[in-house]
Amino acid sequence: MLQQLESLRGPHQQQLLRDIGRGIEKESLRITPEGLLAQTPHPPGLGSALTHDSITTDYSEALLEFITPVSTSIEASLATLEDIHTYVYSQLADELLWCTSMPCQLGNDEDIPVARYGSSNVAKMKTVYRYGLGYRYGRVMQTIAGIHYNFSMPRAYWDQAWAGAGKPGELQDYISERYLGLIRNFRRYSWLLIYLFGASPAVCGSFLRNRDNHGLQPFGDGHSLYLPHGTALRMGDLGYNSEAQKGLRICYNSLPNYVETLRSAIMQPHPAYASYSSGEDGNYQQLNDSLLQIENEFYSPIRPKRVTRSGETPLHALTERGIEYIEVRCVDVSPFSPLGLDAVEIRFLDTFLLYCLLEQSPPCDEQEQDCMAANMAAVVNRGREPGLQLRCHGGGRTLSDWAGDLLADLGPIAEALDAAHGGGAYSESLREQAAKVADAELTPSARVLREMREQGQPFFRFAMAYSERWAGHFRQQTLAPDTAARFARQAKESLQAQRELEAAEEISFEQYLANFYHQYQTLPRP
Repeated sequence: MLQQLESLRGPHQQQLLRDIGRGIEKESLRITPEGLLAQTPHPPGLGSALTHDSITTDYSEALLEFITPVSTSIEASLATLEDIHTYVYSQLADELLWCTSMPCQLGNDEDIPVARYGSSNVAKMKTVYRYGLGYRYGRVMQTIAGIHYNFSMPRAYWDQAWAGAGKPGELQDYISERYLGLIRNFRRYSWLLIYLFGASPAVCGSFLRNRDNHGLQPFGDGHSLYLPHGTALRMGDLGYNSEAQKGLRICYNSLPNYVETLRSAIMQPHPAYASYSSGEDGNYQQLNDSLLQIENEFYSPIRPKRVTRSGETPLHALTERGIEYIEVRCVDVSPFSPLGLDAVEIRFLDTFLLYCLLEQSPPCDEQEQDCMAANMAAVVNRGREPGLQLRCHGGGRTLSDWAGDLLADLGPIAEALDAAHGGGAYSESLREQAAKVADAELTPSARVLREMREQGQPFFRFAMAYSERWAGHFRQQTLAPDTAARFARQAKESLQAQRELEAAEEISFEQYLANFYHQYQTLPRP
């Protein structure tokens, strides 16, 4: 790692670190002033959720998703996210945005409105896919929000690294192999991110109204449930985990193996889902009866990504053009920041991801995959437990010792980023995280529970208070006239783009799906 890092320290190479690309995708539930899930459709002032570049929806009509464009500036990304929030609040009337990953007070599944995108084939596919998720996992689980962080190295870095490695094979293949190495290391060490930034140790009792085997403890009067040393319940069995997917062994040792494993899961019928209609007599309860309807159904804390063309499957894009960036999916929405995350967290993410890229990353086998899963589960459920032991190289290590060693290894990378950007903000972010390792009470998850106890609040009241606070913050903001005009124009243009898409439709939905799934059949086998 140090040899690769040294190649980034020179004055000419520092630009490569300044050109790291990042994008943020942040989800937030729309809620009523009383803290209930909003039942209103996507606000027309926000444009079309199908075609708008920066404001869309995820599973539900009420689950907004804000997207920033790729940027080399942390400050610019956060400023864009701030502007999106401010504009959205100008269109919400009396509704608010829920400020945590775990949801507000919920009713039954049928009370959670599935997102709608119009009458075009791509819109129908997105909605049917969501209905399928609801049947398979329940709609309640789909109300969990998170932050996705997209990370990419500049092309000039890859040109230099490939040349330094002797130009092995094709550049595109080299880039994909290195990103897969990053992903393997990320999965080895991502428990550290869960410990440091997990902010979902408790849930509203309504989230688990119909579940008895959740293993959580009542908090206070029992309106909330929690784990005393929990960190990010969103990443555990209560969140985006699936019993059906636990047997799915996704291999990140090569791109062809990754593609083939997911392709097989998308193409092979899964008996448990056979009872849901997949288009019989025009009735679509799901897109297909396979283990996965499409790639996005595979719940993973990190994904290799490539921007797709219209109608193209993600696996086809990866096969044809290689990995373009990686998407980190395990970041909780923090109630303690108006945006859900801040520059300190982003600087640590960049440092951590660069470490995962530069550090040696041997292939992993099934035994190591089991070890990774066990460590993730342990930190999700017991991350702040004193003396917690994690599995490492066939033995055990305490979380605090292992985390301390990892943070020490990140030190030179933070120094290199500081040298590239000027100042000491990356090293300071590292020191803040080291303090959390030394004192678990400084973690966001501990703070959530501490404030609930000190204020005598259940989780709902705690989160509602912060939601109201940040609503007040954004409603006091004023967008620059040109920024406000741009958002209004984007909303209008996106609605027009949706109408044009619907008017141009020439094939049936059945044919559209057949064309889409045909791409999986033609993918090369490893």
